Amino acid sequence: MWGIIATWRMAHDGVLAAKEMLAADAFAGDAMETAIKMVEDYPYYKSVGYGGLPNETGILEMDAAYMDGTTFAIGAVAGITDVPNPIAVARQLSHEKFNSFRVGAGATQYAMLAGFPRKNMLTERARRIWEKRCEEIAKTNLSPYDGHDTVGMVCLDQNQRMTVGTSSSGLFMKKAGRVGDSPLSGSGFYVDAEIGGAAATGLGEDLMKGCLSYEIVQLMASGLTPQAACDKAVYGFTEKLTQRYGKAGAFSLVAMNNQGQWGVATNVEFTFSVAVKDGVCGIFMAKPGGNQTTVIEPITQEWLDAYEKRIKAPV
Repeated sequence: MWGIIATWRMAHDGVLAAKEMLAADAFAGDAMETAIKMVEDYPYYKSVGYGGLPNETGILEMDAAYMDGTTFAIGAVAGITDVPNPIAVARQLSHEKFNSFRVGAGATQYAMLAGFPRKNMLTERARRIWEKRCEEIAKTNLSPYDGHDTVGMVCLDQNQRMTVGTSSSGLFMKKAGRVGDSPLSGSGFYVDAEIGGAAATGLGEDLMKGCLSYEIVQLMASGLTPQAACDKAVYGFTEKLTQRYGKAGAFSLVAMNNQGQWGVATNVEFTFSVAVKDGVCGIFMAKPGGNQTTVIEPITQEWLDAYEKRIKAPV
């Protein structure tokens, strides 16, 4: 058995590439890194890698993490700049016994000294979007924040090795140095190859209040299916956070166990991509259902056409 599940429609091309690799007996880490790099490299995705939207000062700061479910090795970066593929830097850091989570200038310096290429990751399109937002804020005094779509993936290979990875440019117009849940173990991601893994996307400030990725893995360990584990963790915490904190931001999680079964839960409308051996392969829409359940439906061609038109619309 093999499989891969990822947050958002933007991950689908990478998932298809990973699918071919996994079918050819590739290591889960290689397949997942390839898939996430494809998202990082695509200039029209505004929340990950090249073309991602910058912080309030116009600087593109990126976060990423990689975890091996067999060894529990974790590597992560936060606030890294001018590096084409933060996921690759995070993966290399996972081999370090010490100093495996680097932030800011230290993360960028590590990447440069380790031989990773340097690149200006702020596209002209992203810069124009940032300038327009600055103008809107000055005119209307509205909240500047918009968009926090992390690509997160859980991957299982034919040898039951599992990995999880995340990559994000974070909250658009965030304060310099702000870090969300994406590089934080237990919140943005977690995997145990003897059980399964989970990855998150959404408002990091709220996701990190619940450590939902770790909780989903532990719920799967207790015997719940990935879908039941996602439902219990996401809807239970949404309710608790609303009661205790007064509100709950948008968040969604995907999960897969070491048998290739998968699950998704969300407190908003959310797309994801999944591919498993001899099973489903495609893009789906998830949304909250009744009684703390999730409604999952295939994406329509009409939706896909509208999506492509929207992300490439002139700025």
